[in-house]
Parts: sequence; structure tokens; C-alpha cells
Amino acid sequence: MNAPTGAVVEAVHRSADHTFCKWAEDEIELLAGIGVAGDAHAGARVKHRSRVAKDPTQPNLRQVHLIHAEVHDRARELGFEVGPGDMGENITTRGIDLIDLSAGALLEIGDDAIVSVTGLRNPCPQLKGIHPDFQSVMLDRWEDDGSIKRLAGVMSVVVRGGIVRSGDEIRVTAPSRHHRLRQI
Repeated sequence: MNAPTGAVVEAVHRSADHTFCKWAEDEIELLAGIGVAGDAHAGARVKHRSRVAKDPTQPNLRQVHLIHAEVHDRARELGFEVGPGDMGENITTRGIDLIDLSAGALLEIGDDAIVSVTGLRNPCPQLKGIHPDFQSVMLDRWEDDGSIKRLAGVMSVVVRGGIVRSGDEIRVTAPSRHHRLRQI
């Protein structure tokens, strides 16, 4: 793994039910190839309801959802009440711009856990539950070409399991080639 990045886990969450928000925990356990133990989205096959309806045999590329806390900071500056877990993430980070990572980037979290970034989380209509205008806040424009930049975090799969706690260090290994993240 690469040298420390200064990035840390700010908070961890899970929900056994298919709820939009996830509840704060002292720690979560990541299970290789499965996701967060006790979370409704854990499993080797897709668990998100809309994806299950289309094809329940698809691999689950959305085992662990990560959002960087700086997104919450930006939303609060714009007047929205939002914090860790409110957008359904399992891991809230600080000090790393998750959106700028490449597909296949490895995040070593704490002593043991490793996740591989699979893609961007699409800012879904459920974000309007926070506020009717909130979904649009999670979309931005790239400065260079005007395309949409999704800010609702990244999805990942668990490569190596382990316990993840608030305060754990995050180390990043970029893949050998940059692969722009796509919405999944």
C-alpha cells in the first residue's frame, strides 16, 4: 500500500433495513466479497431494490458506500441540514476527495480492511427527502467541459475484510492506469 494520505474515517454506519439513512455505529465489520455485516445491502449479488428488480443475479458492486465529509460541509454552507449517515453511506471519510479517485483504486482502512472503488453513486431522487432541492446540490459541473460531476460519494466492494472505526487511517493505492469513475 502507498504512504498515509492524512485521510481518516470520520464515522461508520449501517442499517439492517432498506432505509435511506444509516445509523451511526462504534464500528462496522467489512466482509470480503459481501459488504458491511448486518447491512441491508450486504451480499455477493445486487441488493439495491431497483437493481434486484432488473436482474437479481448481477454482482453487487455497491457493497460499501463512502462519502467524504467535505460534501456534508459544503451542503451545510449552502443551508442544508445534513451529516454523516444522512445520505445512506456506510463510511464517512475526511481528507480524501473520493470523487477524484479512479475505478479500481484500493482504500486500505484501519489495520485490515481493503475496499476497491467500483464507481460513483448517482444522486438519486431519495435525496429530496433531505430537502426538495438537495438532489441538485449533489450535482456539479466540471470546470473544463461542463459535464456533470456527481458528488454523492463512491461505491466499492470489499477485497479484504476487517473492522472499521471512526478515526481509522485510510491509505490509497491507485491502479496502474487511470479509469474515470462512472455512475453505477
